[in-house]
Amino acid sequence: MLFSSMEYSLQSASHKIKVTSIGIELCSITSLQTGQEYMWQADPAIWGSHAPVLFPIIGLLKDNYTEIEGKKYFIPKHGLVRNSDKIKLIQSTENSLHFRFSYDPETLEKYPYLFQFDVIYRLEGNKITVEHITSNLGKEPMYYSLGGHPAFRCPLNPDEKYEDYYLSFPEEETDGTWLLDENGLVSNQQKSILANSNKLPLNKHLFDQDALIFKHLKSRTVSLNHQENGPVLSLDFQDFDYLGIWAKPGAPFVCLEPWLGIADSSDSQHDFKSKEGIRVLQANQTEKKSYSILIHD
Repeated sequence: MLFSSMEYSLQSASHKIKVTSIGIELCSITSLQTGQEYMWQADPAIWGSHAPVLFPIIGLLKDNYTEIEGKKYFIPKHGLVRNSDKIKLIQSTENSLHFRFSYDPETLEKYPYLFQFDVIYRLEGNKITVEHITSNLGKEPMYYSLGGHPAFRCPLNPDEKYEDYYLSFPEEETDGTWLLDENGLVSNQQKSILANSNKLPLNKHLFDQDALIFKHLKSRTVSLNHQENGPVLSLDFQDFDYLGIWAKPGAPFVCLEPWLGIADSSDSQHDFKSKEGIRVLQANQTEKKSYSILIHD
């Protein structure tokens, strides 16, 4: 384990990864053989993040607030971990980095639960596992959501086009996206995306109406592929109920986002406990959820 320039790193025989100290984002996956970088490098002129960790909400709250036990709480978009400098590295091994983020007076102003939130990055060969351990340290039930937001370079090489790539699923899928309204909230409008197909071609207009939100996929793996050169990487999200796919329109990356919850709906009544996909932990209960990235090179 190394620490330099506010980044932690792990290295296997074939790959190296880096994690930022601010927000503990996975910011680099490189092949030691080819030098290929797979993660989006957070160009602030386009989108200045790599892979935000989403906790305890995903996306936006309607009118930027929610209500818990009759009180308003203003939780920022994607939650409390993103951009936080209060996350501590509590253990490192040859192939893992274990971070912890715990409640404090500042978090209690935005989110009233006594939480402990651990994220463990593991690198084994060409596989990166991101494990999330959410613990309720309080005496009352705790409500939360959780998700990942990793952004991958696409195209990988300067002589390629976005349209040279596609996403694939192991099973044939029939599912549509739930459109976001002008405020970034989930509407009740759907648009057909996959119709008895396991292939989703990428193009620069795919995200003109913002993220694709899939609620009913049978598959729990999604792969990024080059039309001629084959699989680039796969994301396995067995523990997650939803999948978001997003990029800034025309930007050279694609986000593959495993979610346990979802942004507020446009008809939300602000009640945090009734949010779609919300999780609940009883007193002293802990829940573990993981996703993994497999590099094909």
